Amino acid sequence: MKKFIVLAVSFFLLISVGFFFINSYGNDSKTVYEPAKIGIILNGTIDDHSYSQSHYDGLKLAMETFGNASLTCKEYVESGTPFLKAVDELVSSGCRIIIANSFNYTTDIYLAADKYLYVYFFHASGLGKRANLTTFFGRMYQVRYLTGIVAGLQTKTGRIGYVASFPIDEVNRGINAFTLGVRLVNPEAQVFVEWSGSWLEEAGNRIAAQNLIFEKHVDILTVHTDSLVPLEEAEKNGVWTIGYNFDNASLYPSTYLTGAVWNWQEFYKVKIVECMGGKLRGGHFWNGIEKNIVTMTPLTDNVSNKDNVQYIVTQEMKKMYVNNRDIFFGPIYDNKGNLRVPDGCCLTDDAILSDFKWYVQGVVTGGL
Repeated sequence: MKKFIVLAVSFFLLISVGFFFINSYGNDSKTVYEPAKIGIILNGTIDDHSYSQSHYDGLKLAMETFGNASLTCKEYVESGTPFLKAVDELVSSGCRIIIANSFNYTTDIYLAADKYLYVYFFHASGLGKRANLTTFFGRMYQVRYLTGIVAGLQTKTGRIGYVASFPIDEVNRGINAFTLGVRLVNPEAQVFVEWSGSWLEEAGNRIAAQNLIFEKHVDILTVHTDSLVPLEEAEKNGVWTIGYNFDNASLYPSTYLTGAVWNWQEFYKVKIVECMGGKLRGGHFWNGIEKNIVTMTPLTDNVSNKDNVQYIVTQEMKKMYVNNRDIFFGPIYDNKGNLRVPDGCCLTDDAILSDFKWYVQGVVTGGL
């Protein structure tokens, strides 16, 4: 009797998570997956031309490669109770794979993963893991470095603006990488940082952009926020721009130079399939430019000496591919004159990922 109960429970569990398993039919070599319901929770909207749309579009493109799945989206979800409510609703509707795109969901997604052990969670920009939780991100700082080269070659004044959300590790490493790229080709240039205090809120981002344009007199502006307001301000005032998250060259034809953007489909089309096939276990992935999860958009005709700029960018990109050389390679001094990375040494992944509390030479920061 006890053996029968164990077998019955095992059979029920197999049925409950059946979407994870692979079925092969006849001699057809194509793998066929059980139908999967996927949910995605965004801190923005699917048409924001920024971070959230990059995830939504990337997931939709990935789903075209494996099919046999449906997608439910929750937009503009705040952390805390709203996030947990969105998870409950997605699970109730049958979703067994749930993706969350914001770092702000870090605490909440652990609660959700512990509550729904039979649901698989993906968390973009997260750092931890569970048996049913995978965290992932891209080495966007590598592309920031390349776009910094573009800015360093384009600027006429040597004064470049950077609208940033918060002084967290992710943002700080982007600022530093960008500045290293700028000063590789323009050693005397400065990067002025203004903190907006928000990823999406318009007022703070507008004020930060205006301060850079009218008080710091920058002639190029880039961003690490999800708001497009800084790019709009730059377009109105004839300041060159370097975009982020999503290719918005068509929105800002007069000022856009290039952008550092995400290709999330490169991650989703591999890992979602592994998840559906029952082959993925909780882990952390931090992929770089070699995996094409991050990339630089084509240079626009606004770039001066475009062919020469492209050549220099390509040569630096080859160093990442061929020599596996990361960009935080010493000697590197901070903006107070202290040696942070000795000659011949390179920052560890742990330091780059979660211990960036300082800025390289050339960075000028304002108060938050």
